Parts: sequence; C-alpha cells; structure tokens
Amino acid sequence: MRNHPALFAFVLGAISQLSLVLSALSVYVVKFPIRVVGALAGFGAGALIAAVARDLLPEANELALWQGSLWALLGGSAFIVGEHWVEKKFGSEGAAGALGIVVGAVVDGVPETIIFGISLARGAGVSLAFIAAVFVSNIPQAIAPSADLAASGWSRRRVALLWTWVLLACGVASVAGYGAGVLSGQVNGARMAGFACGGILAMLSNSLLPFAAERAPAAGFWTVLGFCASFAMS
Repeated sequence: MRNHPALFAFVLGAISQLSLVLSALSVYVVKFPIRVVGALAGFGAGALIAAVARDLLPEANELALWQGSLWALLGGSAFIVGEHWVEKKFGSEGAAGALGIVVGAVVDGVPETIIFGISLARGAGVSLAFIAAVFVSNIPQAIAPSADLAASGWSRRRVALLWTWVLLACGVASVAGYGAGVLSGQVNGARMAGFACGGILAMLSNSLLPFAAERAPAAGFWTVLGFCASFAMS
C-alpha cells in the first residue's frame, strides 16, 4: 500500500475514525444507562480538550496569532452553522442534541485527517500513538450521541450509515491533505489545526459538555478523567 500513497492516506484517515462506527453500533448490543452515557460524554470532552492543548495548539502556533485566531473562528463558525442546520431540520430537542455532537465529530475529524495527509506528503509520517489516541477518544464521542439517537427511534442501519459517512469524509480529507502537500511544499497543517481547535471548542461549549452535565451528576469528574487519560496515552 506504500506504493499507492493516496490510497494509504485514505486508509489511514478512515482507520483513525473507524471507532466511530464500531462504537455507534455497540449501543444496539449493550444498553448503556443514561448516567453511563453522560459519563462517556464527559470523558470524551476531556479527551478532546487534551487533544486541543497537546496536539492542535502546538501545530497552530506555527501561524501568526491573528491567523491562528481567524482559523479558529472559522472552525467555530462552521460548527455553529452545522448545528443551526441540524436544529432547523430536527428541532432543538430529541435527536438534535446528539446530532450536534456528530457535526462536531466532522468539524474535528476532517481537519485532523487533512493534517494526517499533509504529514504523509512531507515524509513526516503519522505517529501510531497519535492515531491510537484519536481512535480511543472517538469511542465515547460516538457512543454518547448514538445512544440518544437509538432511544429516539433511529435504526441500527441509519446510525451506521451516518457514522460511515463521517468515516468516508475523513478518508477523503486525508487524501486531499496528501494531494495539497504534494502540490506545494509550503503547505502545512497549521491552518487546519486552528480550524479544528475552534470547531472543537464550539462543539464542547454548545453540545458535548451540556449533554454530559444533563445525564451524569459527576460529569465534571469524568471530564477531568478523560483529560488525564488522554495525556497519559501520549
């Protein structure tokens, strides 16, 4: 597969997000109590905060402060627009809150996998530990909204298809990042890192943290635990 770098980039981007699909399907096998769903959401939020601090901000620091801030604002705006579309289509209750987290997974995962592709094009490679961290941190991020979607009447096939589209989008994004890196040696992942930072922070504020707090009384503890666990994995 190394002889077909674009294909390798696609597989790398898709595999890093495969846990989204597997975790989503698990809610149809295991009945997660609502407090467990809230705890998992809090844990996922903490892991994402750690990812912003540990991985994305250092990458974005290659930009001038105003540029990094601009890309973060663009990422946050992309999430807000996506969330508004979800609320308009599904209403502000029921599945909308869960789908807001799915939108956040896209705003997080697509720039993240673009960075994977750029790293491959530059010959830097992608750390196996980092891919593992992304894979694991996606588990609670997928279980929490999928449990709500299942409770709202979504079928297993519909939920699987939803997350599969996210996975495919991330695979394609990785190929796009690889192509951009090959076409221009000046391309780096700093802008995408800034974009992802803004999107994640907006999603945490609007969706994942409120989602966790509504379902788990000790959501703050689980958030801190997720944060610490993510740093320990690195």
